[in-house]
Amino acid sequence: MSATRVLVVDDVDLFRKGLNAALTQAGFDVCGEANNGEDAVSAAETLQPDIVVLDILMPGLSGLDVLEKIIAAAPDTRVLLLTASESEEDLLTGIRAGARGYLVKDTPFDDLARSIKDVVVGGAAISNRMTGKLLDVLAQLLRHQDFLAPRKPTLTGREIEVLRYVAKGMTSKQIGRELFISENTVKNHIRNILDKLGLHSRNEAVLYAIRENLIDL
Repeated sequence: MSATRVLVVDDVDLFRKGLNAALTQAGFDVCGEANNGEDAVSAAETLQPDIVVLDILMPGLSGLDVLEKIIAAAPDTRVLLLTASESEEDLLTGIRAGARGYLVKDTPFDDLARSIKDVVVGGAAISNRMTGKLLDVLAQLLRHQDFLAPRKPTLTGREIEVLRYVAKGMTSKQIGRELFISENTVKNHIRNILDKLGLHSRNEAVLYAIRENLIDL
């Protein structure tokens, strides 16, 4: 069985290099690293790793800013947030954006390694003291009567932009040229749109967007 391919993203050089060395020694394949959000997205799209271990407290684009972009660029890649932040807001924003794990940086390495393996196979990982905060927030949500009311899926601005071009009959390659992104990234956006809306074709997605006044012709 091939080693789990890991992309490590952290702006602190000493921490990143130390984590890379520890992961390599533990049998992981550290296939790349980045010290900022822009490079992280590019590396994720190019390398398509099994998992990205991502810091959220970085200058410029933070990890939370690029989390959604990484998932769009590498939809089969899992993302585990490894951060010094114990903010409930960061925790919820990360989970909402698609992170499969949220660990604080004082997590013992053995626990981190175990969490990476769990996340790669479809599990989730949250630091113990963050789990308590998550349960507190869920308890507050459950007290609201509208918590279980059905909610319409939310498309990102980029996904709506892609849909506008789809409605014009443009191919993925043509859309990529217009938006200065790769054809594969366009296809990933379209797949994410269909998954979110529970639809099966581009035409269905366009009809939905028109009906919900997301786009106009």
